Amino acid sequence: MKWLVVMLALLAGPAMAVQPDEILPDPVLEARARAISRDIRCPVCQGETIDDSVAPISRDLRIIIRERLVAGDSDEEVIDYIVDRYGEFVLFNPRPEGSNLILWLAGPALLLAGLGIAVATQRRRVGTPEAALSDSDEARLREILKD
Repeated sequence: MKWLVVMLALLAGPAMAVQPDEILPDPVLEARARAISRDIRCPVCQGETIDDSVAPISRDLRIIIRERLVAGDSDEEVIDYIVDRYGEFVLFNPRPEGSNLILWLAGPALLLAGLGIAVATQRRRVGTPEAALSDSDEARLREILKD
């Protein structure tokens, strides 16, 4: 029984979402289509690329990409065509422009702010002198240490 489970686990590889009837006969165009498909998010699955998704809309998007490439569009024109219809959401790596620029800059800005706070805190900690003991405290400390 264990061997059966192990064999089934080994046979269960990733499912190929791209159907044989979608594949272009020109290997250069097919490679371009696959590269574009890896950068487009499935509108239904949201966590998968359309290259990995088996959702019907992903199949439709893969076919549209291949049709646009066969028609002579550049990769950027194909991506623009998809974004015009489905919005920036379908891009796994949104373009750093417009309101997306805030998202692109927020991470580095927060990192720099955190580093600034850490440096200021460290400087303040190093620059603070130790509290000096009063004469009576020093005398008491000497008395304690004698024992």
